Amino acid sequence: MSKHERRSNQTIQDILTSAEKLFSKKGYDAVTIREIAKDAGCSHTTIYLYFKDKEALLHQLAMPVLETLHQQLKQLSTQEDMSAIARLKNISRAYILFGLQNQNMYSVLINAKSTKVDQEHPELEVNKLRIEIFEILMEVIQQCLSIPNGKQLLAFSRIFYYNLNGVLMTYSYMHEPLETLMERLTSTFDLSVDILILGFKEKLSEE
Repeated sequence: MSKHERRSNQTIQDILTSAEKLFSKKGYDAVTIREIAKDAGCSHTTIYLYFKDKEALLHQLAMPVLETLHQQLKQLSTQEDMSAIARLKNISRAYILFGLQNQNMYSVLINAKSTKVDQEHPELEVNKLRIEIFEILMEVIQQCLSIPNGKQLLAFSRIFYYNLNGVLMTYSYMHEPLETLMERLTSTFDLSVDILILGFKEKLSEE
């Protein structure tokens, strides 16, 4: 690798590091390219040599992390030796762990430039991946409830997702090691899955 290539790679890394730091601190929408450039020690025109716009920075930061999460949840969702409810608990634990491990960037990874989970053809690749992650969750919920695709399944899946995000918001400022927190609260997280599914089934029985 030439000296020029090494310098370019370092500049790209500095830009991404600054973007991640500022996105996590101020939120994606509040940060400008000029702020990122200043923090990275380069001009804003330098950023445009490597990244088309701020969305390209979001893509570079979010896609690898979300692709890893997607692969993990997909694998958990297809464990044939487990019941649907057991798979849903495993998926929920994995998602909560992902959120806590990435707590500074979680909102950016999941929400920045986001679209509706039922949008058929999202423009951004990151939103396609986010929707695919949500669809894994929805598919396993469908298996737990034995109901067809439709508005009701979508509503139940959204409610379930709200619960996961509520957990992550509750523990967004952890005062204990992550392993300790997960060991202490996993049984409670699992219980919340049981209660939600029972509630959904009760609602279905009323109709």
